[in-house]
Amino acid sequence: MKISNHQKEKIMKAKNKILVPILTAGLIFGSVSNTNAGNKDRAGQAGATELLINPFARSSGWGGANSAGTHGLEAMYLNVGGLAFTKHTELMFCHTNWLGGTGIGVNSFGFTQRVGETGAIGLGIMSMDFGDIDITTTDLPEGGIGTFHPTYTNIGLSFAKGFSQSIYGGLVVKAISESIADVAARGVALDAGIQYVTGKYDQVKFGISLRNVGPRMRFSGDGLSFKGVAPSGVYAMTLEQRSADFDLPTLINIGGSYDFYFSKDSTSMKNHRITTAGTFTSNSFSKDEFRVGVEYAWKSMFMIRGGYVYEQGINSKTETTSAFTGPTFGASIELPFGKRGSTFAVDYSYRATNPFNGVHSFGARINL
Repeated sequence: MKISNHQKEKIMKAKNKILVPILTAGLIFGSVSNTNAGNKDRAGQAGATELLINPFARSSGWGGANSAGTHGLEAMYLNVGGLAFTKHTELMFCHTNWLGGTGIGVNSFGFTQRVGETGAIGLGIMSMDFGDIDITTTDLPEGGIGTFHPTYTNIGLSFAKGFSQSIYGGLVVKAISESIADVAARGVALDAGIQYVTGKYDQVKFGISLRNVGPRMRFSGDGLSFKGVAPSGVYAMTLEQRSADFDLPTLINIGGSYDFYFSKDSTSMKNHRITTAGTFTSNSFSKDEFRVGVEYAWKSMFMIRGGYVYEQGINSKTETTSAFTGPTFGASIELPFGKRGSTFAVDYSYRATNPFNGVHSFGARINL
């Protein structure tokens, strides 16, 4: 029996809906199988740890527990599969006062754009500002000869697509740059993620994502060289020190969430929503983390959320390896404007730390 071209196209589309998520999941599990998640012997051996910082206010408000249900630009950090839920265009900016009292700021900016019927692209930029630091030498340990300004910048380009009404997946390619005036390290990393949505009202969500997979990085530049004198003492020479390679902080997120509605009436059910979420983060170079959170939303206009991030020894003064103590909370106000259903939102989050004065994040977003 001959198969028409139209039937062949339908078969190919059906195969793509199944094969693409399977291949992406294979990439995730295949990469994870080569890492030793949570291995204490490897703690502190990774670099570019700014990749572990959540620069967004909304998702950090409940400790990153919503990796299965995060949408839009913030999905580039937790699970890029959620980028596919972008309806039209989203613009967002967020400023984070990192570890209050240190003078470190984190600025993030980006946008997402719907492409075609089921696709979306995104661009995200994160930059850390350490301020001006005094230059010191062995002869002048107190400084007084000028300052230098470290620059950490990550740029991510992402694409996500809905492969069916339940399966959404995506990829992120990131450029990493760490530099001062005379020393720099640059690298690339890849993220991949899948979200699965089911239920009568899409209230059940599962997600898995792999982050920060890439080649080793190394610092280089004139700052690693010094002038010396040849053994003969006849002429001077410049000697360059070679720095060691370092790995990227690879991790995997596995999460789920469930939406509870106060009313079964389909016309008013979204007036009140409570979402519970949980994520297990398996780190290759630090302790594994368990994240739980809850969010209440009224008409998708006002939202409050809280969470807790647990890792082994977090409550012990002798065993803890993190400044974070676990609790997080946040809130959002999102107001509609225009005739196309556009919205403007303001987000805030707080993450408790000891020492320092916590982490405060303030964000603004526009959905056009």
